[in-house]
Amino acid sequence: MGLNASGHSRPAFLGPLPAATEQRILAACPGATLTGEGRPAGARTTAAWGPVRALHRSWAGDEAVRHRAAAGGTLTALGRFLLETGEIDAVVQVRASTTTPWLTDALVSTDPDTALSGAQSRYGPAAPLVNIKRLLDEGLRFAVLAKPCDISAVRSLGRVDPRVDQQVRYLLTIFCGGVHNEKVPLQIIRHHGVETDEVSVFRYRGDGWPGPTRVETTDGTRHDLTYEQAWHTTGAQSWRYDLQFRCKICPDAVGESADLSAPDGWILRDGKPIYEEAPGTNALLVRTARGQDLVRRAVAAGALVLSPLSTVELEQMHVNHLDRRLGAPAQQLALQVTGSRRVALRKYRPLAALRAAGPRRLWQQFAGTLRRIRRHDNVEPMVDPASLPARTGSGC
Repeated sequence: MGLNASGHSRPAFLGPLPAATEQRILAACPGATLTGEGRPAGARTTAAWGPVRALHRSWAGDEAVRHRAAAGGTLTALGRFLLETGEIDAVVQVRASTTTPWLTDALVSTDPDTALSGAQSRYGPAAPLVNIKRLLDEGLRFAVLAKPCDISAVRSLGRVDPRVDQQVRYLLTIFCGGVHNEKVPLQIIRHHGVETDEVSVFRYRGDGWPGPTRVETTDGTRHDLTYEQAWHTTGAQSWRYDLQFRCKICPDAVGESADLSAPDGWILRDGKPIYEEAPGTNALLVRTARGQDLVRRAVAAGALVLSPLSTVELEQMHVNHLDRRLGAPAQQLALQVTGSRRVALRKYRPLAALRAAGPRRLWQQFAGTLRRIRRHDNVEPMVDPASLPARTGSGC
């Protein structure tokens, strides 16, 4: 994996692929195919949120984990709990790069302290799954804490590799706002008048909720932006959260293929989310029987704390997800009528989405996708293999 000229993480092709290998890759790649969960028994399934068995607010029982994490530390707490109990051998996750702090490295954690080092959001390009093949080959049992598209990729891989069902014990995710390119953190760094060789820390979230977007230099100087200053003050910044095209047409940024999803459990005021600093809290959507059992045991052990959350509150917290989620059929139609390459979608209940979306939202998503196609947003450069670091072994 490498960064292309647009600053997005993409695979680098070092040579021609055998046809069978290419087909296996395409079967799992969330840029080529996505398979939803349909209407599984035991869950209430809606067009907006997919299958949900239980809905809660949640946070880590350990206050240090809760404070360090981007929100309530729910996923970090569960990963640590699974390692502490010996139920898994490793957690697949990400953390800030140790060499280029504004970028993100894949991480395999085999102890609770290392898992904690992977807490906090990383909004930019990341490839958390590069170690999956190695872990499967080594016979390890592991959990994956990653973006919804990464979770979908692992589910799809399980349809062509039986080891996935045996060894990948849990799939845990967030709600994803989309992945921006490498240039966004660089613009934030320059906004503070800092050079890249001076940066020791680039933190999107965490150390509070939502926590500051922090640039820290090698001499210890800190430059902080609040969550609203960094991402919600339209026009005041020299950067914007510039999503790649694939994220713009994502039908599942809420992670319906996971065992559970744990987005921010935003504080609401007059039915709208506010972003004032507070003790971190997640919303928790439990989607599978396996996820339900994990949550029950983590609560009993004191690793996780729950409180009530209603569907109405969830929708108020995350109303921004409804456009892409319900507008996916209109986006797919725009791709079809322009002859553009589409993601093959299965079991995402398009009729339910159409009924829930309404004509205005569908038209907005159709017209917006057409504009992006006409701008050629769906075409981008490949990774130049010469830009990759020297290979010292195979990790993927």
